[in-house]
Amino acid sequence: MTDGAWDPDPYILVLTGFGILIALVAWLPLVLRRLPLSLPIVCIGLGALLFSLPGTGLRPLPILYPEITERFTEFVVIIALMGAGLKLDRVFNWRGWGVTWRLLGVTMPLGIVAIALLAGWGMGLPWAVAILLAASLAPTDPVLAADVQVGPPRTGAEDEVRFGLTSEAGLNDGLAFPFVHLAITLAAVAATGEAWFFEWFSYRVLWEVGAGALAGWLIGRAFGWLTFHVPAETKLAKTGDGLIALSATLVSYGLTEIIHCYGFLAVFVTALTFRHAHRAHDFHVQMHAMTEQIERIAMMILLLLFGGALVSGLLEPVTWTDAGIAAVILLVIRPVTGLIGLAGFPAHRTEKVIIAFFGIRGVGSFYYLAYGLNHMEVEGAERLWGIMGLIVLMSVLLHGLTVTPIMRSLDRQHGRDPDAEEAIPPPGLQGPAKT
Repeated sequence: MTDGAWDPDPYILVLTGFGILIALVAWLPLVLRRLPLSLPIVCIGLGALLFSLPGTGLRPLPILYPEITERFTEFVVIIALMGAGLKLDRVFNWRGWGVTWRLLGVTMPLGIVAIALLAGWGMGLPWAVAILLAASLAPTDPVLAADVQVGPPRTGAEDEVRFGLTSEAGLNDGLAFPFVHLAITLAAVAATGEAWFFEWFSYRVLWEVGAGALAGWLIGRAFGWLTFHVPAETKLAKTGDGLIALSATLVSYGLTEIIHCYGFLAVFVTALTFRHAHRAHDFHVQMHAMTEQIERIAMMILLLLFGGALVSGLLEPVTWTDAGIAAVILLVIRPVTGLIGLAGFPAHRTEKVIIAFFGIRGVGSFYYLAYGLNHMEVEGAERLWGIMGLIVLMSVLLHGLTVTPIMRSLDRQHGRDPDAEEAIPPPGLQGPAKT
């Protein structure tokens, strides 16, 4: 304070704002539990409001901060992948995961092809850029899809819809990466005409997918043994500290990236293997709660910045044609490819429609686009960011406003009381797990 003028220290303002943010992280899910409104919608709105205030000089546009955008979204995704893997109660096997293989093997490739053709012919993008956009938009987001995922470990909240969307979000983030690298490869060889297919397929597909899955399994086995099976007084579970899950996340991602394979895939496989080491142990609940809290805080910060980007001109390059294509991607391509992938699957038609509809796009798409643009030369990157921002915004609004009534109706069909204390978690994120 100087001469009666209000001149707060920016550091103090940041501390105060962060404290308010943490309070909102804990409180908002309770407020939104029965409302047709999701936490991401509230966060984006708050971000837009904050960055619209007079005197706010920061413009959090991803194109101005490409490295920060890539790294921050990367961190949020790997934390979400660990949380998703830890909370899956279903044992990993071919038959039990049938819905997952259909969504990965049929729905995602069809979606990539359809979006690439639409972007190439409808938007006039070069084919390499069209493939990058398609690969970025194909995966279901593991962060913003928390509304439709299974509950915390050992809660039994794992119907086919929630399981399918959770397992899909966990695995398709890693399996979309070869197509991102395909776009980068095509852009690199466009001028030279060099042969590219064998190197791309052998290295980017076979090696990076295979080694990523194997490395994730080995690291998960190692953490499972250290946590549950070493002599009683020295096992990590005795610490009671859920931070072990964060350690497993960072070690898995770091080691697999060091050997040049897909860290996203490795983290999810590590989480599944870690959970399998002792499926019924209470420590999984503590680890999941820790990853969820970190994910919530990081997600809210990211969405506040996204709201700020929206009011800073993120959507200015978007044309009406682009907006129409964005609507087709969300309302036509994902639902249609989802239903094609689930054709013949032994589930109720309503469940198939819900799975096909909730192809939520979000943080993972931001990461893939940032990664691609940081590794290839692209003209008109502002337009790509504008289209991506519009699609994510539309997804957050469309799915956020419909998720509560749809999932509550699904619970009633399965004989569950959505208003019970132990019911499926509220929109946006799960509350603290009961032990």
